[in-house]
Amino acid sequence: MAASVLFTSLILPHLTQLTPYQAGKPLEELERELGLTDAIKLASNENPLGPSPLALAAILDTLGSLHRYPDSHAYYLKEDLARHHGLTPAQLILGNGSDEVLDLLVRALVPPGGEVLSTTHTFLMYGLLTQAVGGVFRPVPLKEMRVDLSAMAQAVTPQTRLIIVNNPNNPTGTAFKRQEWEDFLAAVPATATVVLDEAYIDFADDPQVPSCLEYLAEDRPLVGLRTFSKTYGLAGLRIGYGFGPSGLMDYLNRLRMPFNVNSLAQAGARAALHDVDFLARTRELVLEGKDLLYRELARLGLTFVPSQANFVLIRVPRSGKEVYQAMLREGVIIRAMDAYGFPDYIRVNVGLPEENRRFLEALQKVLGPDN
Repeated sequence: MAASVLFTSLILPHLTQLTPYQAGKPLEELERELGLTDAIKLASNENPLGPSPLALAAILDTLGSLHRYPDSHAYYLKEDLARHHGLTPAQLILGNGSDEVLDLLVRALVPPGGEVLSTTHTFLMYGLLTQAVGGVFRPVPLKEMRVDLSAMAQAVTPQTRLIIVNNPNNPTGTAFKRQEWEDFLAAVPATATVVLDEAYIDFADDPQVPSCLEYLAEDRPLVGLRTFSKTYGLAGLRIGYGFGPSGLMDYLNRLRMPFNVNSLAQAGARAALHDVDFLARTRELVLEGKDLLYRELARLGLTFVPSQANFVLIRVPRSGKEVYQAMLREGVIIRAMDAYGFPDYIRVNVGLPEENRRFLEALQKVLGPDN
C-alpha cells in the first residue's frame, strides 16, 4: 500500500479536506528567492517599530534561566494582566498566541456536527479550527464590508455552540459600534458562547468601538481574545490571552498543554504591558501612516476601506494575486486577498514612513501610469 493511501485511510475523514493556513511570505525567503537585500514586509500586520524596548530588556534578563521550565500557570503575568484590565486572575487564560486560546474554546465547546457561527471575509483560522474538530462553520455575509450583527443574531440555531466575531475585523479593518453590540448580546441565547476577537482593538480610534471587557459577567458566556503580537511587537514570541467567566476559564486551563507559554514570552509580555510610551508611539505611527495611505490611494483613484486597525484593504484593477506577485519583484511584500474571498483586493499594513512611501511608489509602478 502506498504511503499516501495508507495515511489517507488512517486519518479522520473530516480532516482530509482541511486546507493549511497560508501565512505571509517571510522577508528572508523573498530576499533569498529574488536575490534582494532591501525588501520590506507589509503583509502580516506586524509592528513596524519592532518589539517593545522594555520587553527586549526583560527577555535579555531571562536568558540565563532557560534551563528551567517556565511557570506553567504564568502567575505573575496573570496578576499583571488582571490589574491592567480590572479582572481577577481566574478570569484569564494564556496561550501560545491568541490562536491557541481560540483552539481550546473550539475543542471544549464544539462537538462533531456542532455549529460555529462567524462572518464571511474574516480571519481564516475560525473556519479551519472548526473543521479540525468536525464542526460546521456557518459564515454570515458582511454588510457593506462590516460585520452584520443583526443578521448573525438571526442566524443562531439550537445547534450553534460558538459565535466568533472579529472587531476590528481582519481583513476589512471595519468595526461595529457599541449599540449594535449591546443589541446583539441581548438577542443571543445563553446556549451559544460568544467570542470577541480583539487582536486590533488598540488601534481603534473611534470611541464608539466597544471593548469586551465592559461586558464580562460570570453568568454570561462571553470571552474576549487579545494578543501581544500587534501593538506590543511580540509576534515572534507567540503570546496571547483570553478572558471570560472564571468557570469557563477553569475548564480551558484543564484542557491546555502545560508550559504552553514559554519563559521569554512571559517576561516580555509583562514588561511590554507597562511600556505605555511604546504603545503611544505605535498608535501615533499607525494613525499618521493611514492618513498618508488614504490621501495617496485616493490620488491614485483606488478604492479602499477606511480602517480601525493597522492595515488597509485596497481594491486593485486586476487580480490581487497578480499585483502581489508584481510587488514582490519590487521587493515589497503585501497580502493578496483571494483566500479571504476578495480576489481583486490586496491588504497592506502600515509601516515606517519610508516603507509606506516605498509601497505607494511600487504600487503606482505596478499598476501603470493610468493610476
